[in-house]
Amino acid sequence: MRLQYAKRGRLRFSSSRDFQRALERAIRRAGLPIAFSAGFHPHPKISYANAAPTGAASEAEYFEIQLTRECEPDQVRAELDAALPPGLDIVRAVTAGPGGLADRLEASSWQLAFAPDTDVAALRSAVHHLLQTEQVEVTRMMKAGPKTFDMRAALVDAQVSDDGQLRIVVRHQAPSIRPDDVVKALESVAGFSTPRPPVATRLAQGPLVGTSIGDPLG
Repeated sequence: MRLQYAKRGRLRFSSSRDFQRALERAIRRAGLPIAFSAGFHPHPKISYANAAPTGAASEAEYFEIQLTRECEPDQVRAELDAALPPGLDIVRAVTAGPGGLADRLEASSWQLAFAPDTDVAALRSAVHHLLQTEQVEVTRMMKAGPKTFDMRAALVDAQVSDDGQLRIVVRHQAPSIRPDDVVKALESVAGFSTPRPPVATRLAQGPLVGTSIGDPLG
């Protein structure tokens, strides 16, 4: 079964590992017939795909579970949602079709909400310069140390609304392009800076259709 969940409010500060622990407890509380791996240390058969970074909210996170018998997806969704804390919300559940779920997650759509006093004209100008630039390198601290990579190739689209919210579409690549990489790129390309980092929310992830995101559970 494939499920979509949202990470909202203060729960956006929960890590991927935090969610995994919460989900395993919720599965036990809900009494779902979860399948386990074989061997001396059996584990519940759960797989996760492309989780959002800690601190980012999301409306489109995904995982798969394997059950020992057929269950009604809507019932699984409701029971898991009731067993999870508010802010970790199960949005949809479907019976898995052919192919891998991770292969369907080609790109993400993000919303970056800047502070109300942000200069919207300056933000639009910076976004325009970014889109006109062929290559933009940013540096991020990885487990093995700092790594510099081109983020521009992954940026499919970027639009600024009248209230200063930036919506971007990025292809999934390695390393993945995160919202803070886009903010760094705006500063390096156009000198745009903000005293407070924007609140990032993933709106969708799935197959890339032009500059839009399709439904990975369809």
